[in-house]
Amino acid sequence: MLLGRLFAALLVLTLVFRVWLAAVFPITGDEAYFIWWGWKPDWGFYDHPPMIGWWLAALLQLNDAEWWLRLPVIVQPAVLALAVYWALPRLIAGIGDERRLWAAVLILLAPVNVWNVFITTDTPLIYCSVFSGLAWIRAARDDDWRWYLAAGLLLAGAVLSKYFAAILGFAYLVDVVRRRKSGAFAGLAIAYACTLPALALMAWWNSSHCWPNYMFNFVNRHEDAGWSLKTPLLYALTLLYVLGPPVLWLALRNRRTTSAVPGDTAAHNSSTPAALATLAWLPFLLFAMLALVKQIGLHWLLSFVPFTLIWLTLRLTPASLRRVGVFFAAFATLHIAGILIVSRLPLETWQKTRLYDGIVLSFEHQALARELDPYRRDWVLAMDGYSNAVTLGYNLRQYVMVFGEASSHARHDDLMTDFRTLAGRNILILRKSEPGPHDYRKYFRQLSVDSFEIRGARFWRVKGEGFDYPAYRDGVLAGVRRKYYALPAWLPQTACYMCDRYFPGEACRR
Repeated sequence: MLLGRLFAALLVLTLVFRVWLAAVFPITGDEAYFIWWGWKPDWGFYDHPPMIGWWLAALLQLNDAEWWLRLPVIVQPAVLALAVYWALPRLIAGIGDERRLWAAVLILLAPVNVWNVFITTDTPLIYCSVFSGLAWIRAARDDDWRWYLAAGLLLAGAVLSKYFAAILGFAYLVDVVRRRKSGAFAGLAIAYACTLPALALMAWWNSSHCWPNYMFNFVNRHEDAGWSLKTPLLYALTLLYVLGPPVLWLALRNRRTTSAVPGDTAAHNSSTPAALATLAWLPFLLFAMLALVKQIGLHWLLSFVPFTLIWLTLRLTPASLRRVGVFFAAFATLHIAGILIVSRLPLETWQKTRLYDGIVLSFEHQALARELDPYRRDWVLAMDGYSNAVTLGYNLRQYVMVFGEASSHARHDDLMTDFRTLAGRNILILRKSEPGPHDYRKYFRQLSVDSFEIRGARFWRVKGEGFDYPAYRDGVLAGVRRKYYALPAWLPQTACYMCDRYFPGEACRR
């Protein structure tokens, strides 16, 4: 079958491209952050549940190369496409091989799936959410408790990956309420019960670590939240791109079509398509409501894209499917060509952009290492922002701490670094911007500043000798505590590293 051979060719070509991209593109700040989770595994981490840290801890037992650590996300589109191809006959009676292949092709070539080779908490979330959703659709067909159990166990994996798993769990609730069958409610109870150990683990860890997941996800990161006209527009454009430009228009045009599968009685008479529709569109509706007050990240949407593409595949005629497939292939080719062209440009092409110093820090890490080599043995290395610090640390294979308040996204270093142990030490703070004359002087016995240039980007070395811990506690850590660790009184605490270390006898409370 021609379409089958085309799918196989696309599978190989996209995998080759993604392996190449993963091997040549340096580790980003977010990726370096999660890699440090793998190097220092724990039951929980500052801003998200622990699953990606556990995955990386396993991978790091064998290798720490970029392509190896990115392997789960490199193969993700291919795995999901093959899984959907296998699952569809078990979900939809009467579906033909051609339609299954088109669903697999669209998932394989979805725009973000072409180029996204970067490690995030969404990597395990997508696997767990998609497989859980497929199991749920199968369970919905005849209220089979075994498939509800499978959906629940995979939902627990999603819960341990990212808090957005709650959206999938809510979609299950809406689907069950829609069906109003006792078997469906029992199945939902099974699925939800499977997540209780994961939720208990996160509550236990958070209660002994200042509740950082709660503070980050529901308090500290929402300082810019508020009603806006800009964020819904950005969300609409993001959704348009993530699904592929023709999908929203075709979905609107075919919204009343029950199925294009000939002889598909299950599509007309069972709950399967409705369950699929709930998973395909309810999450995007919830994100649209959130977009009224908050900017929606592109990666937040990726767990639900496969369900939307399956839903559309079941409604389009063969001729329309071919046209959509051709568009996806052309759009993917455009992405690949653009990335290949950009990869051949000299680094200095981006010198006029505000991102250039960060680009140099990532791509020219060997030159940076040479500039820092004289200090690596006897000085504590630091930067003033966490993304830059962990990126530098990954490239040096040496932890680089954060010096200064930084931001709400830089707080995992609060767990990693105990400033009490650094009293009297010499600390080198690498910066991408020139420090102010009084930024650091009060925290050291002696201070000097110099700079160096790499590929037209200038970096500053702030060299502080004799770290004054009490001054830093009062000048920086006290402000960090007030700003990021003002926990509400109703949250139970068994321990809190911030107050227990630096302010014993004083609770981290509002």
